[in-house]
Amino acid sequence: MRVRDITSVIEGFAPLSIQESWDNSGLIIGSPDQEVRGVMIGFDCTPELVDEAAATGADMIITHHPLIFGGIKRISPDDPVGLAVLKAASKGIAVYAAHTNADKVIEGVSGTMARRIGLKDIHVLDEESEGVGLGAVGTLPEPMGAEEFIAYVKSRLGLSVARCSRPVEIPVERVAMCGGSGSSLIGKAMASGAQAYICGDVSYHHFFTPKGFMIIDIGHFEGEVEICHVLFSLLRKKFPTFAIRTSEKLGASNPVFYY
Repeated sequence: MRVRDITSVIEGFAPLSIQESWDNSGLIIGSPDQEVRGVMIGFDCTPELVDEAAATGADMIITHHPLIFGGIKRISPDDPVGLAVLKAASKGIAVYAAHTNADKVIEGVSGTMARRIGLKDIHVLDEESEGVGLGAVGTLPEPMGAEEFIAYVKSRLGLSVARCSRPVEIPVERVAMCGGSGSSLIGKAMASGAQAYICGDVSYHHFFTPKGFMIIDIGHFEGEVEICHVLFSLLRKKFPTFAIRTSEKLGASNPVFYY
C-alpha cells in the first residue's frame, strides 16, 4: 500500500479541488509513493498524535485540520507545530489533511451533524455547485419547543454545555448548521428559513438575533470531530484488512477545556 492509494479514496469522497483558497488540505509531509503499513486518524496533528501513530506502527497520519496552514519561517521543537513536523519527519510518517474539502461535501462534516440530530431532507446550506458547499440545512421529524430542542441537540451530540442566543418563542422545525467556525453563514441560515442555527466560534455580538431565529454554539471541536469516524469508515470499507486506527485519545484531544 502506498500513500497515493489511501489519498485517492479520500479525494474520491472529498476532492482537493473544492477546498477553500486559504486552506492547505492534502499531503503535507511525505511522498505519494511512500509505502504505508498502517494509518492513524486524528483531529489535529499534535506531537502526541505522532507519538501514538509511531507506537502503533502507523506510518501515515490523516487529520481534519492541516498541520501546516500557512508559511512557516522556522521549525522549532519549542512550538507544537514545529515539534509535530520534526517528529513526523524523523519517524518517516506521512501527514495528510482533509479539511474544507471534507466540510463541503454533504456526506462530510455538516451533513454528518445533520444526520446525528435526525434531520430530514438535508441539503447544502451555502451551495457553490450541485451538492457542494458549506453547511447543511434540514427539517426535524417533529417540531420542538426551543428549550426542548437545545436539550435534544446536547443529547444527540454528546455535549455537556452549549452557548445559546435567546430561545425562540416559536417551534423549531427547520435547522441549519455548519461544523467548526460558522459565523459567516448566519445570514445564509436565516435566509434558509431555519429557526435554529448550530455552529461554533460565535462571537458575542452575533448572539443578538432577530425574532424567530436562534443560534446554538456547540464549539469548534464538537461540531467537526465526527469526520474522523467518517474517514475511518470510508477507508475501512475500501481496505477491510488494512491497519487503520482512530486515535484512542480522540475524545480527549479537544484543546478547549470547560470548567
